[in-house]
Amino acid sequence: MTPATTTFVSDGTTCEAWHYVAAHEGLATDAGRPVVVMAHGLGGTKDSGLAPFAEGFAAAGLDVLLFDYRGFGGSGGSPRQVVSLEAQLADYRAAMAGAATLPGVDPQRIVLWGVSLAGGHVLRAAADRTDVAAVVSVVPMVDGLAAARHATATHSTGELLRATGRGIRSRVSARAGRSHVMMPIVARPGEVGAMTLPGALEDYLAIAGPTWRNEIAADVGLELGSRKPQAAAAHLQCPLLVQIADFDQSAPPYAAAKAAFKGKAEVRHYPCDHFDVFAGKPWHESTLSHAVAFLTRHLSKDLTNERETVDA
Repeated sequence: MTPATTTFVSDGTTCEAWHYVAAHEGLATDAGRPVVVMAHGLGGTKDSGLAPFAEGFAAAGLDVLLFDYRGFGGSGGSPRQVVSLEAQLADYRAAMAGAATLPGVDPQRIVLWGVSLAGGHVLRAAADRTDVAAVVSVVPMVDGLAAARHATATHSTGELLRATGRGIRSRVSARAGRSHVMMPIVARPGEVGAMTLPGALEDYLAIAGPTWRNEIAADVGLELGSRKPQAAAAHLQCPLLVQIADFDQSAPPYAAAKAAFKGKAEVRHYPCDHFDVFAGKPWHESTLSHAVAFLTRHLSKDLTNERETVDA
């Protein structure tokens, strides 16, 4: 399935996206087809392991807009490879506005899908909105402080101090008008990087696309530390699916469970680690099929409601 490349503008920056058209009209109402807006997690790009999910949703009858955040992948923006949670949230909202204008799409049936860091973004982007029909949050990072505590179980004090020190230097440098200090997104255990768990480098390289760069501003840990998007789950006005990797060493499963409780979510558990939900891993098919079943079930209710309105 070959998507069309399109763009939208977020705060004056052009962001690149892929548009997958639904394979059939089975979930369409007179107003059009539902559309999934989706993006990657920490430092990820749209060409890095997300196409199998997008293709699965399109095959189920949903359009998909899969995009890159500003400063990453095919999107514009400078500085590059710098994570700003507020900017990425604004990009999600701009992508939602762009998705609503796609031909054949129902602007009142937007679905948000996010993995890892984006699993928290989608909670905030959907909060208090009536045009979001459903949210899927996959192995989500929803509590920065909980993630920091979680990291102490799998990283030495020295590793954490080195990463923190580099992060502080990056923040000071940026605020002084100089370039951020960079570090790898993934590295081997004992090395400096945003993710240094055993196997993380190999797992990320297995899904990395041609636009992905193993580099990120080192103050990303400071950026994440104070944020708790899980609180936004209580403000959702639509069904929520939270997919939790029970042995997740990167995003704390218990924080994801708290977010699910706040959002009265349907919850699916998988006996795996963070990257095991991607294609080529044992739990990808279950992760995708459960999301498709969840969306099909809830979006099909729109068809029933439409028929009942017509019959009345």
